[in-house]
Amino acid sequence: MKRETSNGQGIMLVITEKPSVAQTIATVLGAVDRNAGYLQGKDVIVSWCVGHLVELAPADQYDPSLSKWRFEDLPILPEPWKFIIPEDRQKQFHIIRQLMHDPRVSRIICATDAGREGELIFRLVYNQSGCRKPVQRLWISSMEDRAIREGFAQLRDDSQYENLYQAALCRAQADWIIGINATRLFSVLYRQTLNVGRVMTPTLAMIVNREAAIERFKSTPFYTVVLDAGAFQVSSDPFKDRVTAEQIRSACDGKTATVTRIEQIDKSEKPPRLYDLTTLQRDANRLLGFTAQQTLDYAQSLYEKKLITYPRTDSRYLTADLAEKAKELVKLSIALMPCLAAVKCDCHPGQVVDDHQVNDHHAMIPTMAITQTDLSALLAGERAILQLIAVRLVCATAEAYHFSETTITVDFGGQAFTSKVKSNTQPGWKAIDEAFNSSLKIKKEDPKPDSLPPPLQQGQCLTALIASIKEGKTSPPKHFTEDTLLAAMDTASADDMPENAARRGLGTPATRAGILEKLIKTGLVDRHGEKKAKHLLPTHKGIALITVLPEQLQSAQLTAAWEDRLKQVEQGNLAAENFIRDIKILIQDLVQTYQAVKDGQSLFIQNAKHKT
Repeated sequence: MKRETSNGQGIMLVITEKPSVAQTIATVLGAVDRNAGYLQGKDVIVSWCVGHLVELAPADQYDPSLSKWRFEDLPILPEPWKFIIPEDRQKQFHIIRQLMHDPRVSRIICATDAGREGELIFRLVYNQSGCRKPVQRLWISSMEDRAIREGFAQLRDDSQYENLYQAALCRAQADWIIGINATRLFSVLYRQTLNVGRVMTPTLAMIVNREAAIERFKSTPFYTVVLDAGAFQVSSDPFKDRVTAEQIRSACDGKTATVTRIEQIDKSEKPPRLYDLTTLQRDANRLLGFTAQQTLDYAQSLYEKKLITYPRTDSRYLTADLAEKAKELVKLSIALMPCLAAVKCDCHPGQVVDDHQVNDHHAMIPTMAITQTDLSALLAGERAILQLIAVRLVCATAEAYHFSETTITVDFGGQAFTSKVKSNTQPGWKAIDEAFNSSLKIKKEDPKPDSLPPPLQQGQCLTALIASIKEGKTSPPKHFTEDTLLAAMDTASADDMPENAARRGLGTPATRAGILEKLIKTGLVDRHGEKKAKHLLPTHKGIALITVLPEQLQSAQLTAAWEDRLKQVEQGNLAAENFIRDIKILIQDLVQTYQAVKDGQSLFIQNAKHKT
């Protein structure tokens, strides 16, 4: 059914995603009269959705008999799809529906979060309400008053976001099809609740496989001969057996060696890029011990308080029109951080600008509102996240870190010994980063560079050397933390994806935190350790689940390919029905061909007492 056209008169109805956002927008638009479920001004009404007001219906809404889980009912493939309004949200839904059908309302503004899920939240409410009035889209990256006013001055026809909606609906439907069918299939076959998900399961497989690699790892010793020349030390390459190392040590001890080569190379390290959501979550986990969900929640709150730009971004660059504003924000950020007072902070905004690297939203940065807010009144977590974002802006626009690396090679009887000496020539962004880390009392990851290499000349003899053996052991892979797991999810199967892939990895920056929390909640993964960044370890149930699941449900490569195809739907390069068709085919094949692992139930016995 076609939408009505607007005559440009009447009341404008603005629909937001949350009450807090509605309040901010209503204040800017002058909608100050409070009513049940909405705010009203002279020519505008602002209401809100409280998250997903409309959801995909559960299986038993299609057939009451599907309330019981039975193998013979699988696969469950809805056609057409049904939707429900959860009981606790029906009141707000009815308020919005009445407002949409109010004859005084001539046009509707979709002001939900400017992303895939925000578009889905609004469209489902609009469609379920049976509304056909014209819709325009508010698309902003900041909740500052100025940004809101500019956004309303540049409203876009919501039809421009049809592909975004289709991609969002595809994602929801695919997750429903795989989640409902695979969860029921394996739960019935192994007689206990086993949660399976399109992104959750391959993420669990990564954690299980990492632990298996750690358990299989056999640590082996190695031996390095070290020559102490007084002013510095040089080392041999490692030897696998101690006998060889001991022979060389004995031959060198107290003897003379010759400096055969001195090579000095000037190097530099570019500043880090600005934060997208994933890199912010990684640093917040590594430096502050925050979970990905905590970081997202704090960032969302800061966004709604107008202190940062849109947090669910996957870009790490700014657009050219923000270059001058970035300069001002750098100054404000430096003033915000007392630890940077004594550090030289040059600003080169051009190095964080790339219009081609920005799609829906630019990188996360502070807003000008940080000067008008009592930051001490923020929650400690909010303040910490704001500081991370502010310092990253200062670092990203600073000078490169320049250093000199001198390699000294010493020869004794044909055996080479080397030493690398690193010295700063221009600290650049590193000084900013180290000053901030010191304020957090975080130990430096890299040893402090030497000031200067020792004064040596090629051909110089080093006498009375003291030789020793340093023993080491090969190290196993490290347990995943949320930092390293998010990195692995972000790059999963990147090498197997085509160079022009629209999106790589498992999930999206906006969904990964939820995936990790669901793994914890369903008893498949636990957080362990006393450190800030806790280890993520699979439970016995999680290991058993991955043991019995077929490869296609565990495959990071397949799931990454689906993410790429969802992005293609979003860009209009793939029909939504083709994406869903392939998901249905996969589930049909799974139900028809999967054979339960013999004695598979016994794998879960140790976990039988765990509540699912």
